[in-house]
Amino acid sequence: MARPTLPSPPSAFGRIMSAHLMLGRVALVLLFVVALPQPQGQILQVAPLARDGDVLVSFKLAQEPTDEIRSAIHSGLTVSLVYKIDLRRSSAGWIDRTIASTVVTATVRYDNLTRRYAVRRMIDGRIDRADEMDREDTVWAWLTNQFEKLPLFRSIGLEVNGEYYVRVRAHSTPRNMSFVWPWQADDVVGLAKFTFMR
Repeated sequence: MARPTLPSPPSAFGRIMSAHLMLGRVALVLLFVVALPQPQGQILQVAPLARDGDVLVSFKLAQEPTDEIRSAIHSGLTVSLVYKIDLRRSSAGWIDRTIASTVVTATVRYDNLTRRYAVRRMIDGRIDRADEMDREDTVWAWLTNQFEKLPLFRSIGLEVNGEYYVRVRAHSTPRNMSFVWPWQADDVVGLAKFTFMR
């Protein structure tokens, strides 16, 4: 009885070609995902505005506070939402280019004695605004949607008719309290594309 012939192992050239085909398929899937339109109901909404060489950025975290979030704030611990904002240039190649980055941090600390909230907003570690508030809904708005037309990127040399986008990633601090936030991953991400016109 003849023995069945086993297929010979692929040559080095065959393995390389197989790997290239697999990478091509992965790249095609990634390009398809990146090319999808921005979802209307995304949690983190972003709106860039290019004007006179500056890029003004508005963003809003569309999330209601949960009971766990309220408890964390009322515990007296300093709680922050950190927003990492990147201005990026869309690329037809593999990797988009980051032109500039900045970090906006909104912080709240509740004082159990005065029953007031001390709030602060910092841009790249420098205090931009500070205030005291006595209403929880106002404080939550401070943390999530008091970011209108912030001049985050000044004198940026943008190319006319160039395709750009602003990406905002948000996470809470302290990081070990991430369980109180409703999203599953460490960061929630939003982005918005724009074409620079003079």
